[in-house]
Amino acid sequence: MNKLTLVFLLIMGQACAQKTYLSELNPLSKFPSELKEVSGMEIAADGNIWVIEDSGNKDKVYKVDRDCEEKESLKIDHAKNRDWEDLTKDINGNLYIGDFGNNKNARKDLVIYKIPKEEMGKKEPNADKIEFKYPQQKYFPPKKDSLYFDTEGFFHLNDYLYIFTKNRTRPYTGKTLIYRVPDKKGEYEAEFLGTLFLCADQDHCSVTSADISPNGNTIALLSYGFVFLLTDFSAPDFTKSSIKIIDLNTNTQVESVCFVDNKTLLIADEENNHGGRNLYELKLD
Repeated sequence: MNKLTLVFLLIMGQACAQKTYLSELNPLSKFPSELKEVSGMEIAADGNIWVIEDSGNKDKVYKVDRDCEEKESLKIDHAKNRDWEDLTKDINGNLYIGDFGNNKNARKDLVIYKIPKEEMGKKEPNADKIEFKYPQQKYFPPKKDSLYFDTEGFFHLNDYLYIFTKNRTRPYTGKTLIYRVPDKKGEYEAEFLGTLFLCADQDHCSVTSADISPNGNTIALLSYGFVFLLTDFSAPDFTKSSIKIIDLNTNTQVESVCFVDNKTLLIADEENNHGGRNLYELKLD
């Protein structure tokens, strides 16, 4: 038995041991036609929802209500939408945009834009740059078996931004790499925290968004059709988390997740041939 076969069998064995729970998304509303590619969401201080779109779209953050009716939009100064992939906030109300989409694993200009709370009332708020690189990445792009450095999910916790990479490896390994960077302006080498095996299906097990519950007890990692709920962890080590897999029973391109409260998620999908451009609610047990 060669090494590659052994690795594949180990991954499949782990996948078979993981129980999957079937759930149903509750549709809330449909985004306006100009928001076809919502890639990140976060709850605003007033209970509305901040959203962004990914590459090819405007350098703007939009606020919508639960009916997806647009309330305002902010043009972010000093922030270019190379590939905005997720939103998060801290307990002080500062908003963070993850410009770290990296489909080909070739970028050397990864950045998180921090919009201070006091800037959010302006029409064109200024953003601070948190620039970073992955210490494990030596080639741009790396070989196909090392395509770990696309990113679409992160969240804020205790003065750090925690990053979960999107796996594009071939053959597919089912792992996401976990990093963190400080939440302050600067240039950083991201701190590598370890790897997390999610599952072995390359169509459903790569992270497209992330968030942590308000009480800090549950992490939600969204993928195409699944949500992975992580519990029983002690930050910054998430590698030994208990993982519950929820099958969302959808074939649309779900790209955004955020917690409303400790037991409720909002999820959004992009528009594609299967539908999409919707906002959903998911109640957790």
